[in-house]
Amino acid sequence: MTQPFPFSAIVGQEEMKQAMVLTAIDPAIGGVLVFGDRGTGKSTAVRALAALLPPIQVVAGCPVNSPTLDKCPEWAHVGQHDIVERATPVVDLPLGVTEDRVVGALDIEKALTSGEKAFEPGLLARANRGYLYIDEVNLLEDHIVDLLLDVAQSGENVVEREGLSIRHPARFVLVGSGNPEEGELRPQLLDRFGLSVEVVSPKDIDVRIEVIRRRDAYEMDYEGFMAHWLQEDAVLRDKILAARAHLGQVQTPDSMLRDCAELCLALGSDGLRGELTLLRASRALAGFEGAEEVTREHVRSVASSCLRHRLRRDPLDEAGSTTRVARVVEEVLA
Repeated sequence: MTQPFPFSAIVGQEEMKQAMVLTAIDPAIGGVLVFGDRGTGKSTAVRALAALLPPIQVVAGCPVNSPTLDKCPEWAHVGQHDIVERATPVVDLPLGVTEDRVVGALDIEKALTSGEKAFEPGLLARANRGYLYIDEVNLLEDHIVDLLLDVAQSGENVVEREGLSIRHPARFVLVGSGNPEEGELRPQLLDRFGLSVEVVSPKDIDVRIEVIRRRDAYEMDYEGFMAHWLQEDAVLRDKILAARAHLGQVQTPDSMLRDCAELCLALGSDGLRGELTLLRASRALAGFEGAEEVTREHVRSVASSCLRHRLRRDPLDEAGSTTRVARVVEEVLA
């Protein structure tokens, strides 16, 4: 079976790749929103990320990927204690999906054949401890957006319908992609993404040539291409695992906390999510680089991704959000 295009083989789009690696190191960052032109590798990067993620330990047969038997929900009736290794789930949430398919519903087949009132888990159960990917997220129906907001807030999926009363954990990294020309994202959902990335078609002719060359090699010499780039993916996977292990030892000086707060105040971002995301992303980057503490360079490197989607509209400033963030970063972290 043909595997997805390797993550390491993606040309350019460094900010997008960095954002996805950071969420793999620290899922508490809160997910990634990738907006940009068609054909710029948005979906390719997300699908490639699945092969890059380290496996997780789960109870065999548990529909919500519980790490231990005591965390399996009672309605799942998991009787075995075997712990198995499973790939980190990356679940697609398609446009037009029904509410029942997302949250789960009554198992009609069991109800008709045996009269048993059983729960059939949905996509949120499958995505627990993994990633939930929404392509064209700005076109998602409002009632599905409301569901996702509730679950993202609580980390738990609650189903109260058709005589069922079901609860199960639903903690996942939300990844969305879309084209801004097709509509804006609701502010409530936009705020739930930890990082936001803008991708554009490369303007450098050499970069465009390299994109063509690698894609052509993937299609024409699949075995040779994958043999090389899967080794690169393995190296990157090892760095992610090392960064996870090192994350708890990375120190964050008070001066960096002050920098985070001053940046958000200067930009006028609402709430404190901006500071918290900036702190976590900077620390994850420091861990990825093997640094002992967070520095201003780490904060500077992730500032645009953390803050560009948290700005209030300024009718007197025609500059884009990325330009506004870059300008304030230079002023505050000069």
